Amino acid sequence: MSKTILITGAASGFGKIAAFALAKKGHKVIATAQIYPQMSDLIREGKEQGIKLIVDKLDVTDTRDIAYIVGKYDIDILISNAGIMEGGPIAEQPIDLIRSMFDVNVFGGLELAQGFIKKFIDQKKAGKIVFTTSMGGLWTVPYVAAYCASKHAMEAIAEGLKTELAQFNIKIATCNPGIFGTGFNDRGVDTIFRWYNPKTNFTPASVFDGTAESLANQLDPESMADVIVNVALDDNSNFRNLHPKETEDFVKQLQVEAWTAKS
Repeated sequence: MSKTILITGAASGFGKIAAFALAKKGHKVIATAQIYPQMSDLIREGKEQGIKLIVDKLDVTDTRDIAYIVGKYDIDILISNAGIMEGGPIAEQPIDLIRSMFDVNVFGGLELAQGFIKKFIDQKKAGKIVFTTSMGGLWTVPYVAAYCASKHAMEAIAEGLKTELAQFNIKIATCNPGIFGTGFNDRGVDTIFRWYNPKTNFTPASVFDGTAESLANQLDPESMADVIVNVALDDNSNFRNLHPKETEDFVKQLQVEAWTAKS
């Protein structure tokens, strides 16, 4: 049965791959992008591939954009995928950068979700919301701790929504990617060096040695986009969906070890 699915952050990465895949399956897909040039690129690429997409502008930090989109579209599924990463040592990271990250990753995602949740309830519709969080929502990666904090926040929000909305037959799930080669992680590392200066910051530059190596073998994002698609369409999906399995096992082990970790 065809669903109407709105995806945020569809200009690149998992969002774009998932939007195209869902449209190919015959679903009505509203692919949203933050700025107009990204919209134009999506429209062109969709036409080139013969894929039928509705493309619209949605900056999740813009309350007018959110109100417009929520008012305009009746949907069955929201895939809340838009996100940004600002990296760096959290003891020195500028607070305005952390705040902007929370604006997108937490407050923007929640405000949009609230809008569609109210609409689902008003329409007595059994909707579903899928949040793209991160493996960093379940453990803290050094030097991207603030990003992980924003994803920890979304995990708590998603879990709260799942419990609170069960009575309304609205389902909530998270998709938690490991390290995939969408460019997102690489750009997140780039952000560090727009403010970090070894001459003025106390964090030694040596902590960033090996960053390039750690990003050298990122996974194919197609497999993670497949997980997002499958979770969105599965009425009985797991709440939490960490991929790949090796990363899930690693995170579970870290969570066990956290109980005996010393200060």
